[in-house]
Amino acid sequence: MKTTRIGLVLSYAAGLAGSLWLGYQVRFNFAVPTDTELTFPLVFVWLIGFKLLCLWRFRQFDAFLGYFSLPDFSRLSWVLLATSFFVYGVSTQLGSDYAPPRGVVLADFSFSLLALTAIRLAFRKAGCDSGAARTPVQPHQRARRAGIVGAGLVGTALAQEFATRRELGLQAVAFFDDDRMKWGKHVHNVPVVGAPEILLSDKMDLELEEVIIAMPSAPAKRVAEIVETLKRLRIKFSTVPSFYELTTGEAKVSQLRSVEPQDLLGREQVRLATEDIRHLLRDRVVMVTGAGGSIGSELCRQIASYSPRWLLLVEQSEVQLFQIEQELIESGWGNLLVPLAANVQDESRLEHIFRQYEPETVFHAAAHKHVPLMETQPGEAIKNNALGTLRLAETCLRHRTDRFVLISSDKAINPTSVMGATKRLAEMCVQSLHAGNPGGTRFMAVRFGNVLGSSGSVLPIFNKQIAAGGPIKVTHPDMRRYFMTIPEAVGLVLQSAALGSGGEIFMLDMGKPVKIVDLARQLIKLSGFVPDQDIRIEFTGLRPGEKLFEELSYAGERITATRHPKITRLLCDPPFYGWVRGFLLKLAEKADQLDPDKIKHLLKDAVANYNLLIKRSAAKELEAVPRRDRQRIARRISDLFSDPRPAGNEKLSGQEKYRLRQGNYRVLYEIDDAAHLVTIVKVAHRRDVYQ
Repeated sequence: MKTTRIGLVLSYAAGLAGSLWLGYQVRFNFAVPTDTELTFPLVFVWLIGFKLLCLWRFRQFDAFLGYFSLPDFSRLSWVLLATSFFVYGVSTQLGSDYAPPRGVVLADFSFSLLALTAIRLAFRKAGCDSGAARTPVQPHQRARRAGIVGAGLVGTALAQEFATRRELGLQAVAFFDDDRMKWGKHVHNVPVVGAPEILLSDKMDLELEEVIIAMPSAPAKRVAEIVETLKRLRIKFSTVPSFYELTTGEAKVSQLRSVEPQDLLGREQVRLATEDIRHLLRDRVVMVTGAGGSIGSELCRQIASYSPRWLLLVEQSEVQLFQIEQELIESGWGNLLVPLAANVQDESRLEHIFRQYEPETVFHAAAHKHVPLMETQPGEAIKNNALGTLRLAETCLRHRTDRFVLISSDKAINPTSVMGATKRLAEMCVQSLHAGNPGGTRFMAVRFGNVLGSSGSVLPIFNKQIAAGGPIKVTHPDMRRYFMTIPEAVGLVLQSAALGSGGEIFMLDMGKPVKIVDLARQLIKLSGFVPDQDIRIEFTGLRPGEKLFEELSYAGERITATRHPKITRLLCDPPFYGWVRGFLLKLAEKADQLDPDKIKHLLKDAVANYNLLIKRSAAKELEAVPRRDRQRIARRISDLFSDPRPAGNEKLSGQEKYRLRQGNYRVLYEIDDAAHLVTIVKVAHRRDVYQ
């Protein structure tokens, strides 16, 4: 690769020299005066050197030499035009002893553009030929007939890849596109036959063996319609990498993959103000905690692309730390990395790291995020999510770190889980710190919903259940969640960090909520099965701490817009820092001493909106009920936690009591809002009556 770059530089230098010499010849009708020829050494050296420097500065030597398209030609033209304007100014001011005459400048621009374009085309041709030579086609191997949906830039590039790289084993025989202006035309000698739905016509017999959807920026609704059409035809189909992967260079257009649920979720392509983010991160020391997690690792990938001076990878798990370090080294960013095994609760370790590396921007992604697990061990969530945030934020303040960005969650809004309540407590820590220390570190938090593809996402769980033949287990038929892709969420986190001035909580636009059962059905269909026939869906009931739907903001938070349409700023009056700190330190001391229910009660004293519901069975009759029926009763009552209270309740002994009919049983249960308790009072068979 290095030899190829040197060859490109030498070729450009020769092309520029030849173009300049030819410009002189044309200007003087191939009879250049002797006194003008004497200026050649000085003029040629500085002018060619200046043009090569400008080409290097505008990354013309970093281009992928196997491609050269209209955008590449446009960038090359602008660089040469800018240098010609500069040379024209030098010629006007200093005369022809130090720069070419103005007529030569014009001719030189034209010849240089032609020469450098020819050189790039030659390199592209050589790259295609060498690529084909490196991977010989197996004898008698027949290319599969493929249709391409989308006759835009990505689709045409894919057709060209098929034509030049025979080892891919695909031959483009038809394009399909929604643009009627393209119908009947040819792209790379491949006809555009019509919209994808034309495949349903009996007259259309293209003998296609595979269809590739090459529309990375198309609306998800349209992609879903095309997928449904292809499934009806029982044709194998795949898609190109996402728009983000193509634009960042993480994947090539020819790296096909299967269509995934995130392709059908209706998420619009997010556009970022990359210059603002680059100004925030370039040549700075940036720290990411939880660097080995789903969000933390993507933060590291995207931050590295903005060329920070150092990227500090802080992670408690040595396995995850090693994995993300190796991935970033393989991507060419090894010189930026400082892997650091550390626990954010360890104040002395944090102090040592900050003294040694002086981070300027900190992204705090380290947290316990599993909702049901944290319900049984709330002390660990308090120490890691809340106390760890406080320790890290105070260290940032002491060392005058410029920005601190907390990765929060939509579960922090009116939380019903320990995880959500501790995330809200972490938000209170950073907000109160900023309010109590104006002019210091700019503290902010970013809230968003579930991310697809994370370690705790439902997708890998559903995939395993489908692979096992089912059933897919969904907690509730009405369960809804907001979903984002990991690159989208992280890109907006970086944008929020660039927008923040301190004290804010940013909420990302998560689109419309998705029913989990609908997501499960989509995944079954994409796997080639029929929901409820081949793969059954089973409802298991809400787990401890879960809600049917997530909310977007508190009632008391002031909502304002930002410069970015996908980011909203939330402002509220923060609590007093001294009180928050004192309460959290006392709570952390008791975290390992009290039982989980008592810890949750103490946590509610700080997070007033924490909707604490503790299930407690006081009925001996429940033990006599068969196990399957007992589970059904428990699931039904669990579901009612998030539903409106049943009608027909009775006021008995000052308590609200409710009757529930579940299967063959009648259940009497009691809700005490003041104590946040649910008690099963009586379980009886339907033929019996309540005492």
